[in-house]
Order: sequence, then C-alpha cells, then structure tokens
Amino acid sequence: MLPGGIPTSGAGRIAATSDAQAVALWLGEYRASPNTQRAYRREAERLLLWLNERDMSLAELRRDHLDAFEAFLGDPMPKERWVGPTRARQDPRWRPFRGPLSPSSRRQSLVILQGLCAWLVEAGWLDHNPFRLMRDKRRRLDNRQTAIERYLERPLWEWLWQWLDQPPSLQASRRERFLWMRRRLVFGFAYLLAPRIGEMSGARMDDFTRLEGRWWWRVTGKGGKTARIPVPPDMMRLLAEWRTSLGLSPEPSPDEPTPLLRGLDGQRGVGDNHLYRLIRATFEQAASTLERQLGVDAGREVAQLRRATPHWLRHTALTHQAQAGVELRYLAETARHSRLDTTARYLHAEAEEWHRQQSRHGLAVHGKAGADAPGKQPV
Repeated sequence: MLPGGIPTSGAGRIAATSDAQAVALWLGEYRASPNTQRAYRREAERLLLWLNERDMSLAELRRDHLDAFEAFLGDPMPKERWVGPTRARQDPRWRPFRGPLSPSSRRQSLVILQGLCAWLVEAGWLDHNPFRLMRDKRRRLDNRQTAIERYLERPLWEWLWQWLDQPPSLQASRRERFLWMRRRLVFGFAYLLAPRIGEMSGARMDDFTRLEGRWWWRVTGKGGKTARIPVPPDMMRLLAEWRTSLGLSPEPSPDEPTPLLRGLDGQRGVGDNHLYRLIRATFEQAASTLERQLGVDAGREVAQLRRATPHWLRHTALTHQAQAGVELRYLAETARHSRLDTTARYLHAEAEEWHRQQSRHGLAVHGKAGADAPGKQPV
C-alpha cells in the first residue's frame, strides 16, 4: 500500500480513509493503461513518501512546498535513503529513485501530480490544488514541446546501427550470439515500428500477420487502442533471422501466441524492466565505444548516448520517418496519436529550411569580392 496518513479535509465523494487509499482510487482510473498507471504510481509514491517524512498529508500541501519538492526531485537526499538500483518493490533495498531527475523529468512529475490533485479536488478529498497557485505554471506544467529534441540525429543513429549490426566473433559462445541477435532485434524493432517499451515487451509472434501479401503489426497501445502498422522489409528480415535462431520457421503463423522477445531459455518473455535495462546498458556501451574511437571529437554524441532512454528510440524513429518524407497522416497512424499537432512535433523540415535561408544573412568578410572597405560610407 502507498504511504499516506489521514486527511485533514472534509468528507469526500470517494470511499477512502487515507491519502494512500485516495491515490489508489485515482490510479484505478488508469487500469486500462498499465504502463501509464505504473508511471503515475511512481510519481504519486514519491510525493507521499516525501510528505510522510514531514508528517504531512496531501491536504496540508501548500504552494511553497512545491518548490521544495521540485528541488528534492532534482537532488533526493540523503542519497542512501532515496537512491538505489532497480529492485523489486518488496525488496528492503528498494529505493524510490535511480538518481536525480532531469529538468524534463521533474516537469513531467509535476504535470502528473497536478492531475492527481485536480482529481482529488473533484472527488472532494482536497479543498484546493496548490499547483494552480504557481505563477509560472504554464512554463513548468505545460509539458507540450514545440519540437521533439530527445532523439538521435541521423549520423549518430547510423553509427549506432552499424555498431549493433556487427556480428560477434567466430569464437563467441552460443549465449553471446543469442544476446547479440536479441539486442539487434530490439533496436531494429524500435527504430522501424516506433513502439513504446511496453508494446515491445508485450509483442507476440502472431501480432505479425500477412494480409493480401503485405505484412502488418497488430498492437494494442495506450488506452487499450488497437492499431495495425505496416511492417517494412527490413523488419521482416530481422524477424526471420531472430526466429531462425530460435529454431522456428522464418515467418510467423497466425497461431503463435508466444513472446516475440525472449529470455535466455528461448521461451519466456522479457518484461518492461529487463528491456529498459537492456536498452540503457546498450546506450552506455555504445557511448564508451564511440568515446574510445573518437575521443573529445565525439563529446556531444557520447553525452547524447549516455542520456538516451528507450523512449528516445521512438522519437528517433518518428523523426527520421518525417525527415524521409512520410506524410503527416501516415506518421500519426504509426505513432498512434489522437491529435495531429502531437505528431507535428516530429517535423523538422521547416526549421531546417528556415536555418538554410537565415544563413544567407551574414557579416561582410574582409578581402571578399564586393565587401566594403573599412570606413567606406554606404550608398
């Protein structure tokens, strides 16, 4: 059960007797989206634990507390109490943080908690929403961006894929070859079909179906919405090689409700946490390799790889599709966005053209034909 004490506010419109129960009811509204529910639970739990340290309830949360809480998210102290590696929630060594949150992650946390408090006000559990008192609320809590920035630019992605695509040595063990093949499939799948991490871990073999000679990927995403995405030839090639390594036929059949991504036994599926760690570890290994190859010349790219998360792969996929000329309506279908303006954040063509035209405007260079001499008066 989440931490939380008895509220000081009046009777509510929900069957709860503690903050923990009230938050649990809010989380229940997201039961159809397990990944969203898990992310929201994490942020709510951090807030309740922080309040619990101060012997406070949600009803006592004031505007000035929000600044202190945001600072705490950026530097959770004492570190030994709050920060640690990923562990099962029941493990006594479990900690709420893997490390300090970045500015964008802190903003996302505040966005989620603003929604929590708004729901609790409507439920009668709280009598006010302190987030509404933030003067710079629009800057802090409007999580919409004018353009997607957390993605790998094409040259860096191409280097990463070449590195991933290099087969292990002939002396490599069977385990090493399996891990290489799986990692290659994970990154290829992420780049070619732009899935969310939960959609990747939940993918089954029979989600890939052929209709009238064309392959499609059937996916159930956020909100339980089911979509069908065209599967490009490169994905079918990766899938065929992966299946062959598992001792299966190259193409999946309609009666294979088995996991796409599998553990070392070749049978059990790979969960979200395992997949997250796999991708993050790969980014770190790639960063170290690039740093050894190019040193300080690749400082920016190395830093990007070390910051990258699994969701960067989705952003990278959609951004590169947009740059390749995929029409906005099809890009929105692949992304499974309900609003076109959400998808439009991946369109960088106008920014590139603006930059190109702006480059025509510059300073005169001495010695260049047509440049005015110093002191010469303009006509």
